[in-house]
Amino acid sequence: MFKIGDNIVYPMHGVGTIKAIEDKEISGKKQEYYVIKMLISNMQVMIPTGKILSSSIRPITDIMALKHIIHIFQDEESDKDLPWKQRFKVNTDKIKTGLMQESAEVVRDLKRMRKEKALNTSEKKMFDNTHEFLISELKLIKGITEKQIKIFS
Repeated sequence: MFKIGDNIVYPMHGVGTIKAIEDKEISGKKQEYYVIKMLISNMQVMIPTGKILSSSIRPITDIMALKHIIHIFQDEESDKDLPWKQRFKVNTDKIKTGLMQESAEVVRDLKRMRKEKALNTSEKKMFDNTHEFLISELKLIKGITEKQIKIFS
């Protein structure tokens, strides 16, 4: 599915690059693994090639999908009436999908809330991490402009 050099998004971890595809024997079982270098944490992750679909790892979003995401980020309303624990769970579930649109919604909603009042520690950390993951992916999209990236800042 992926080849060496491909940039990917790994939900809850951010953007990474496929550095190698290796055969490894772990616990007596030989499997082929993607070796992924995560860009933000500088961590290396190994995922069996057979589990790549269930891991929700995906390629970097393309410029056409980004146009729709920019619209959502700027124009759509957020649901800020949920109690914070329920909102935190909804946002966590969105981030776990690995979809850029879902992450953009989380950033949008928390950014709007932050303007009205201080976020609690958990939501602040969620905002910071999700925003960093989002910006790191945006920078890798072919054809994106600095102006488009600034919309998400």
